[in-house]
Formats: sequence, structure tokens, C-alpha cells
Amino acid sequence: MSKTYRLFISHSWAYINTYDTIIRFFEEQGLSYYDHSVPKDDPIHTEGTDSELYDAIESKIRGTSGVIVLAGVYATYSRWIEAEIEIALDYDKPIIAVEPWGSERTSRLVKDNADDVVKWQGNKIVDAIKELC
Repeated sequence: MSKTYRLFISHSWAYINTYDTIIRFFEEQGLSYYDHSVPKDDPIHTEGTDSELYDAIESKIRGTSGVIVLAGVYATYSRWIEAEIEIALDYDKPIIAVEPWGSERTSRLVKDNADDVVKWQGNKIVDAIKELC
């Protein structure tokens, strides 16, 4: 019986294609996982306060095996990614940074806090999950 990994996938709904690709990588690699990410259709995104969204993210991360964060340069400027990293560190959750395909610049904030930094390849991401989570 294979282990089911409980993962929080940090993402911006403005970059939904990257989130969808990570999910596809998991499926192509045969990874058994449960997605703890806050769903796009959760009204907390549009109707909730910042405090409510923070609490929802904290609740999701608390129950995970690990956190996946895209290390694109936009992450440096996202207060939510910074909050997700802080929460992951507070709960001692491993952070796996994924460098976006073809990126020349990546977020120092994400990479400095990551337990592992991997390239945009399904097998590399899944190997890091299996090793750290």
C-alpha cells in the first residue's frame, strides 16, 4: 500500500496553469496525494477578510505532510506566499520550492526557506515529496 501525501500547493489563482500542471505531474508520476490547498471556489477568496484567509491557510497547512511553493520571482512580492512560508515554518512542515520552467530569476525568499529546490519536472518534484514528506 502506498503512502498518501497530504500537500498544500501554494499558488496564485492568477497563475492557475502552473497549479494545474503540478497536479498533472502528480498524476503522471502515480503519486497518491490529498490536496490541502484552499479551493478557488471557496468564498473566503472573494468575501472573506485577510484574517479569515490567513486562518484558512493556516488550517490547511497544519494538517499537511509538506508545502509545495513555486519559486517564481513573483513569489518574492506575494504577501500570501510569505505568510504560507511562515506558517509552514511554524508547524515544521517541509517546504519544496519548484523553479518554474525556463525561469532565469527565482525568488530568494522561497529558496532561502525551502528544504529542497527542484526543477520543473514531475519526477524531481515527486522524488522531493517522497524524500521530505
